[in-house]
Amino acid sequence: MITYEALHQQNHKITELTNILSLLLKERSLCDSEVTCELFFDYVERVKHHFDVIDSHLYSRLLSNGEQRVKNTASRFMGGSKEIKRIFGDYLKKWCKLRSRQLVIRQYDQFIAETDEMFQMVLDRIQDETEHLYPLVRQVTGEPQKVA
Repeated sequence: MITYEALHQQNHKITELTNILSLLLKERSLCDSEVTCELFFDYVERVKHHFDVIDSHLYSRLLSNGEQRVKNTASRFMGGSKEIKRIFGDYLKKWCKLRSRQLVIRQYDQFIAETDEMFQMVLDRIQDETEHLYPLVRQVTGEPQKVA
């Protein structure tokens, strides 16, 4: 069972990690530290998990609704999710060794710029979900607490 509270907790933890990592990564000497890498890959896993939960539990509930506006909103969110996953995946391929859980930073200024963009993209998505997607699913299902 997935609850809105659990989704909000996921969002909070992702936001918290984003804020911490933003500060740590601004200091070049900390980018390669074990602690920073652990936090960074915890962030990556949490973002991926969150997107998977949203994809597998929320969209189907909206797409099965009879209202076209609800289906359109679900389609827009699904398209956005696909694009975010693509951008996120490209970012990880460029800057990470996933198996060894290491950051690969050859051009620090470019890394920071792209990391800031990626962080902002994820935070914007979380805000969109909170303000638009969750309320719509609640409205359609009539369920105030449980997503699925």
